This record gives sequence, C-alpha cells and structure tokens, in this order.
Amino acid sequence: MMDDEDQDALAAEWEASLGGGDDDGGDDGGGGDAEDGDALAAEWESMVAGDEGDDDGLDSAVMATSTGREATRVLDQNEIDSLLGFDDDHGDAGEQSGIQAILNSALVSYERLPMLEVVFDRLVRMMSTSLRNFTSDNVEVSLDNIVSIRFGDYLNSIPLPAMLGVFKAEEWDNFGLLTVDSSLIYSIVDVLLGGRRGTAAMRIEGRPYTTIERNLVERMVHVVLSDLSTAFDPLSPVTFRFDRLETNPRFATISRPSNAAIVAKLRIDMEDRGGRLELLLPYATLEPVRELLLQMFMGEKFGRDSIWETHLANELWRTHVSLEAVLDQQILNLRDMLNMEVGSKMLLNATTESDVLLRCGQIPMFSGKMGRKGDRIAVRIDNKVSEEDN
Repeated sequence: MMDDEDQDALAAEWEASLGGGDDDGGDDGGGGDAEDGDALAAEWESMVAGDEGDDDGLDSAVMATSTGREATRVLDQNEIDSLLGFDDDHGDAGEQSGIQAILNSALVSYERLPMLEVVFDRLVRMMSTSLRNFTSDNVEVSLDNIVSIRFGDYLNSIPLPAMLGVFKAEEWDNFGLLTVDSSLIYSIVDVLLGGRRGTAAMRIEGRPYTTIERNLVERMVHVVLSDLSTAFDPLSPVTFRFDRLETNPRFATISRPSNAAIVAKLRIDMEDRGGRLELLLPYATLEPVRELLLQMFMGEKFGRDSIWETHLANELWRTHVSLEAVLDQQILNLRDMLNMEVGSKMLLNATTESDVLLRCGQIPMFSGKMGRKGDRIAVRIDNKVSEEDN
C-alpha cells in the first residue's frame, strides 16, 4: 500500500509533466490543451485521494498510463481445462479438444473401417448360439462399443484380477488379445460346475486362479476364437489360434505401447450372472485386410460395373500401338561401337529366308517372312509367338 507522501509526490510529478505540456501548447497558441491538462490533473488527484486502499487498481492504472501497455491477461480455470482437453462439455459429447486431441490425432477411428462393425455383429450373433451350447444355459451377448486406443493405455486400464488370452492370426502373421474379467470368470465356472440359478457368483479376491478355473476359461476362449474366425470368413478366411493364457498384463504384451489398436467390448449375460469380455486387435494385425475393411458392405468386392467394362473394351479396340520388325540382334563390344564411323558395315546373320520377329515394345508378338508388296517392304505373319516361346 502506497503511503501519502508517495501519492503526493506522484501527483506532483504528474502535474509537472502536464504543466510542461501546457507551455508547449501555449507557444503553439493552443489554449484548449492547458484547460484539458488541468482537468485531467484534478481528476487524477481525486482518484488517488479516494482510492488509497486499492493498490492493485492504482498500480494497473499507473502501468497503463506511464508505459502505454496493457496488463497481461491471465487465463481462468475453465480456459485452462479447455486448453488441456479436460473440458466436461467436450467429454460428454465424445469429442476431444486441446492438447488431448493433438496427442490422440495419430489414432485412426474404427469408423474408417466400416466392415469391422459388420464382423463384430456377426460375432455377437454366433457367440450367443455357441455359448448357449457350451454352458447349456440362456446366454445373451451384446456389443457395448468399439473404441480406438493405444495398446499401453489399454493394458493400464484392465481391471485386475483378469485373464488375458493371447491368440495368433495365422494368415495375417500377427497377434490379438482377449480379456476376460473376474465376474465372467466366476460366472462361467459357476455355470459349468453346476451352480444353482438365482445366486450371484462368488468372487474371491486375494488368491491366484486355480487350474480348474484356467482350464474352463481356456475352453470358453477356444469357443470365442472359433466364432471370430467364422465371422471373418466372408471377408477374408483367417484362423485364430490360441497361444497362451496370462494373468499379468505385462506378460501379454503383443505390441508396442504407443501402437494403436481396436477394442470391442462385449457383455455376456447368463440370467443373473455374467461379465465383460474385451477383444483387442492391433491395427498392425488388421493391415493385411485393411482394404477389405474399408468396404461399405460385404458384397462390394463382388460388384461389377458392366457399363464401364463395355466402354473400356470399346476404347481398347481403338488404341493405336507400334510394332517393330526385328531382322537380327547382335551383341558388340563398346570399343567396336565407338570405332564405328559413317560408311562402316555390320554383317547380319539373317538371310532372305530368315524369320522376322514383330515386337510391341519389349513383348514378342508375331513372326513371319520379309518380302515386298508394291513399293513397300512387308512382313507376312506366319506364326504367333506364345508366352512359352519367350
């Protein structure tokens, strides 16, 4: 807080500066500037006298008038959250903004691969039937959502305890991951071992999974992988082979943490029991069939445009091509080629009865005898050169 002496000294300095301006204005003959200066000085003195307790306002006013620069603007908390991508308004709509959007800009949304949704819909329908036969119970399978995520972020988000099944796509020569949460594990064990209906599956924490539990879950993973292979068959035949079952996410690393992957989250309900099953496929695994996944519908690869094919065929018949008649071919040294001069002769191995080869570019097409027709040298085509002769 400024004391009275400092404020008086500041007011006196301000009046002196205004007084100097008045002298200059008087020399120039401007009496109106002196009156404006006196009024401004009086207004400044009244503001200083009446605003002794507001140091911040005084400091900002001094800075604005003495230096001619505006005060630095400070961002509030809402603007900082929006800049960092933590704005709740964008989060509810599923849109990302700020730095979060920049970090995730390298990820490809699954919506750019429309056929994946079709494949997973087929998987849900087939799993409902297969798991009913597997458990002899009423099983409902539903697809919650399909998201794109970095592999490292997904491993960190897996709720433990859980079982992670690693499988390999034989034809694509890459791996995928199947995650079974603890609720589904205990529900499957309870159903397969004859648990009574109407009672929730027991969840025992703090102990590793037993051999019986691992074997039963492994059997269910085999059923799911078989259905997944069948779901991809109309698009591209592929065999998903079970590799191993892990309980520690560190041992189930099948890709780099920064690589993008697609996660399909499935919900399996068996009346009052059930759980979640998540299927992860890295983009590197789907790369061999990426072109097929870009289709809008399953039959697109069988579609034909007869109008375009007819137009292309008609235009091809009108195409002009050049043919070369080759009498003979010889291989010479570079020295002999450089020593050739005007008038030099090169003997050919061809005779009047030798075949002349007709080529289109570098492709041999026909062979025949050379002769004369009217005033022009002609070649009579005797044979068509086949690919076996080449």
